[in-house]
Amino acid sequence: MADRWFPMSFLHLLFLLLPPSVFPVPEYESLLLLKKHFTNASALNSWDPGSAPCTERTQWTGLLCYNGAVIGLGLKGMGLSGNITVEALAELKGLRSFSVVNNSFQGDIPELNRLVELKALYLSGNRFSGEIPPHYFSKMVWLKKVWLSDNQFTGSIPLSLGQLPHLVELRLENNQFSGHIPAFYRPTLDYIDLSNNELTGEVPTSLSKFNSSSFEGNPGLCGKKLDVECAKPVENSTKLKTDPDEAVIKPNKKSFKKYLAAIILLGVMLVAVLILAAIRWMRNKKKDTNAQVPAHAAAGGSSDDPIEVQVMVPKVKEVEPSRKSNASSSSSCRGSNTQKARGSAAGVDLVMVNDEKGVFKLADLMKGAAEVLGNGRLGLCYKVMVTNGVRLVVKKMKDMSALGKDDFDREVRRLGKLRHPNVLTPLAYHYRTEEKLFVYEYVPGGSLLYLLHGDRDSSNVELDFPARLKIVQGIARGLDYLHMELSSLEVPHGNLKSSNVLLGPDNHPILSDYGYRPLVKGEGVKALFAYKTPEATQQGKVSPKSDVYCLGIIILEILTGKFPSQYLSHEEGGTDVVQWAESALSERRQHELLDPEITDAQNSSLGNMERLLHIGLLCTQTCPGTRLELKTAIKMIDELQVEGGQ
Repeated sequence: MADRWFPMSFLHLLFLLLPPSVFPVPEYESLLLLKKHFTNASALNSWDPGSAPCTERTQWTGLLCYNGAVIGLGLKGMGLSGNITVEALAELKGLRSFSVVNNSFQGDIPELNRLVELKALYLSGNRFSGEIPPHYFSKMVWLKKVWLSDNQFTGSIPLSLGQLPHLVELRLENNQFSGHIPAFYRPTLDYIDLSNNELTGEVPTSLSKFNSSSFEGNPGLCGKKLDVECAKPVENSTKLKTDPDEAVIKPNKKSFKKYLAAIILLGVMLVAVLILAAIRWMRNKKKDTNAQVPAHAAAGGSSDDPIEVQVMVPKVKEVEPSRKSNASSSSSCRGSNTQKARGSAAGVDLVMVNDEKGVFKLADLMKGAAEVLGNGRLGLCYKVMVTNGVRLVVKKMKDMSALGKDDFDREVRRLGKLRHPNVLTPLAYHYRTEEKLFVYEYVPGGSLLYLLHGDRDSSNVELDFPARLKIVQGIARGLDYLHMELSSLEVPHGNLKSSNVLLGPDNHPILSDYGYRPLVKGEGVKALFAYKTPEATQQGKVSPKSDVYCLGIIILEILTGKFPSQYLSHEEGGTDVVQWAESALSERRQHELLDPEITDAQNSSLGNMERLLHIGLLCTQTCPGTRLELKTAIKMIDELQVEGGQ
């Protein structure tokens, strides 16, 4: 394992896409400064000022180079001591791995956390000591491997270690770490060793997949993993005798009376709620018996004319997004049940914001059968055909109460003015305080999600690389348009994922469910995919770069044919396409990433497939500042062409 000490994934894609002139500054001065502060540095005699560090003929000992730049330092077992000059390391702009394993460095851990681009840090087998600050690793978001074993570190395990988003391997054994083990909620973590320290408390359930050997040598640890029962905490609702020699636990009578009173009060309230619910149910039943939908409602008419109509959207149990679901209109449009739209008494109107498909009223939507398309995180939607022959999708949205009626009208009318071949524009809306309806044109081709992960055999749709590249290019152009027209929004699209990419004729991509951020609040915000990006989950922040991350996920999904785990609200299911792609690239097996359906048929386009894969990874970097700008990504995508024309 020690020989495979440097992950190459980021470097492969970075150096492939950027010319060597990006790193023009000679690096030998920084390396010589580093060597100057080492003692017993005879193993580095090849570091000669008269030679270049990274040439095939004179490459210096311990350097890993790529395109003439230093990308790794592997100074293992060289008997080095003295000081590690972080200022010198910081000048090596391409440095991604640093190893001084099995040397004689001592003292506090150096300020290596200034090297925020590092992917691997190996300090094992030295005499480093003292406590590591809790937030030491908080900015080192690229780290995948951290080796601190066989030193003399004390204090608690830094909390920031448990928050590294891509951590794969952690070695802290044979130190003097104390206190509790922080939670490591990282599905990417494949190896951990905390043995032979002074840790106490229960082993977190998030580490239950690792063997007991990872925790042995810590007498204070307990839990099922170690077959050691943890002591139960003393209940708060008890009090002790004042004599410590006769201390016994007695129930607190006052607390018991309070609990009893609370239970009685809760029971009374529950009975009252049940009575009120029964009364309301009887009233609704009576209304349903007497209610009739007017069969003579006229089609067309002015959009400003109020109408009386009975409305009730079919109810469907909400489900998690499924790999096999047919999302024919949006992320909240799945399923295939057919029901009649029924009514509940309310005086309502429909506000037209785009009359290119005609003018209609809510009564027109109620005349035909409503085919329920599904119930997602943002709400229910169904398909209906109005009298002029236009097929529509009606979405009943929840958690859209962030704006009052006037501000809501202003935002939706703004969306209704958008015109782009890769953007689906809303046609109308209905506003009520407790719910909102959006009306869109129905797109019959289904969603990209279903095309990639649904029943491909029955659909008989060819999805070769030219088709996939065309879809990516259309998505990018539509997103670019939204970023220009909705530039004032915190995140212009905000919910870009494959279920919100609809497909028209010839797999023409059309973006939907965009621009919702100003309208939603509460759980509605969490339902937006932009709020599952690294910056949102770690810092609660989103930006236009969040849309770039979402674009990158779609690119990786299209190329690999895998359902991204990033779409799910839990850690089980799907594939972490970012981690998988980075790991495969680091081991130079990128061909295994690509969907066999495109590699078998399009061998001549493998180069462009890999370039598109690199673009996807550059769009999904953890730190927004290191992601591609949207304009740059679009330019790089548009430059890709399938050999032989498209």
